[in-house]
Amino acid sequence: MEKKSKSQSRRNFIQNGVRASLLLSLGTVSVAALTKVSGQDYVWQIDPFKCTQCGRCATDCVMAPSAVKCLHAFDLCGYCDLCGGYLKPDANKQSTAAENQLCPTAAIERRFIEEPYFEYHIDEELCIGCGKCVAGCTSFGNGSMHLQIIHDRCLNCNICSIAQVCPSDAISRVPASEAYKVKGDFTNNSKA
Repeated sequence: MEKKSKSQSRRNFIQNGVRASLLLSLGTVSVAALTKVSGQDYVWQIDPFKCTQCGRCATDCVMAPSAVKCLHAFDLCGYCDLCGGYLKPDANKQSTAAENQLCPTAAIERRFIEEPYFEYHIDEELCIGCGKCVAGCTSFGNGSMHLQIIHDRCLNCNICSIAQVCPSDAISRVPASEAYKVKGDFTNNSKA
């Protein structure tokens, strides 16, 4: 008699396990279907006001080079001759020679506007997302340079490897319909 009750409990255990796995599968399919119906895709973004320019975006992204790039908010820029994001603060000379530039890959192009103003453009192909220019711009300038994940370069991993190691929790998953989180107001001109 004891043998019969053990087999029944084993049978009940297996049946309950099968039911639970079916319910879990059904739930997963339902969530996937609802996501497709709503059309809501999600992407990873960096909050530039939380970012501490730790350098992990360049080293921990699964992409090589990183999908994180520097963006420049021109409406915040002072167009300085001595740009803290372009020139090293301890440079021997204030010239545009490579040894005086802060960017390790020469991804920042300096363009003359008129005396004493310059524009600084980021070459996305050369930028590795190290954040050195952003740190310099934040420390010695207006903070017009900031990092952001470029959606057409990002693989949009389920779990972002950079977000897992971000010390300031600046990376989050947001609906793709939301505009990039950027400094300045230059992306909202179409809403005005």
